[in-house]
Amino acid sequence: MRVTKYCGIFSAICAVNLWSMFANVATADDERTPRYRVDPSWPRPLPHDQATGKPWVTGEVAGTCVDSHDHIFTVNRGNLIAPEDVIAVASPPVIEFDREGNVVNAFGNRNVMPNGLHGCFVDYQDNIWIAGNGDGIVQKYTHDGRTMLLQIGTRGLCDSANGTCGNPGANASRTRLNQPANMTVDPANGDVYIADGYGNHRVVVFNRNGVFLRQWGNSGLGPGQFQPNDGGHPHCVVLSNAGLIYACDRGSDRIQVFEKNPSNCTGQPPNRVCQPLRIINVVPGRGQNTAGSAWDVSFTKDRQQTFMFDVDGGDEVLWTFDRAAGTILAGFGRPGHNAGEFTFLHSIVLDSESNMFLGETIGGRRVQKFVPVEGDDGEGEGGN
Repeated sequence: MRVTKYCGIFSAICAVNLWSMFANVATADDERTPRYRVDPSWPRPLPHDQATGKPWVTGEVAGTCVDSHDHIFTVNRGNLIAPEDVIAVASPPVIEFDREGNVVNAFGNRNVMPNGLHGCFVDYQDNIWIAGNGDGIVQKYTHDGRTMLLQIGTRGLCDSANGTCGNPGANASRTRLNQPANMTVDPANGDVYIADGYGNHRVVVFNRNGVFLRQWGNSGLGPGQFQPNDGGHPHCVVLSNAGLIYACDRGSDRIQVFEKNPSNCTGQPPNRVCQPLRIINVVPGRGQNTAGSAWDVSFTKDRQQTFMFDVDGGDEVLWTFDRAAGTILAGFGRPGHNAGEFTFLHSIVLDSESNMFLGETIGGRRVQKFVPVEGDDGEGEGGN
């Protein structure tokens, strides 16, 4: 399934056409590069609803995250389609799987949780954070989901001119969000970084108590700005071991890297723009005719995070980057519904053993597990 040699995946014609778009793909097959294969046995079959006896169906799997015990959490939209809506029932919004893929817990009230469930994150205290790109809130739950510990924003109210979610964002509120896509939490101090990206186009930061600290970014194509078209930009926000913020500018096919508290900034909200430390291009030009190529990001587990993974839902490929060089080394995936193929590839998370878990939305509606192979543990040993 590796895209380093396309003829093994696509037809020859498709391979030539697709390869010509990827000028920054390394041609050498670096043996350090992590290799993966799909584990079709994961997860195990979902339980049946006790009241109806019908099996659970997740609908779109909008977010994937992992706790300190290597339990995987999925955030599920429960939007059943025919014939699922007759023969099955929607699963709870959040499902917790153990390492073997068994369901060990599930929770969530769709009347309380964000509309349009999107991203999830497990913080350093094993609390679960959830965003919703159809709403104006980010919520924090205890690990078992029984208690909501914090809510940033107001459910059903967004940072827009009339407060309606789905309208263009004002990009300036200190208490409201506008269709946030995802978030991450700094273990050093508990600060919460939110990709407030579908209505607004900013990275916004709150302290552990939900008090506004700072923001940067607005709608535009320049450095420090986020693509105004197609929604969801920034689509991800990820904190590296080096204390840098990686923000997915999906429609502009790039990942912008910032300091946690950028110093090279101009303007005030809603137009405060901070210069990124670097910009990593994925597949330039894809945002013009697909849904873009920079959807979510994760890193290998070595201290230097030698390799970076990028979710490219526009091309249905999971790219492996040399993180320091910012170049693509390899990739795997192709459009489809078989094991190892993707339909609306959306999110990524790695556990402590470098197993990779990828969530799919819209036509995909599942989570898949990929395991390191060929004697490579996926940790990028020997990297710079």
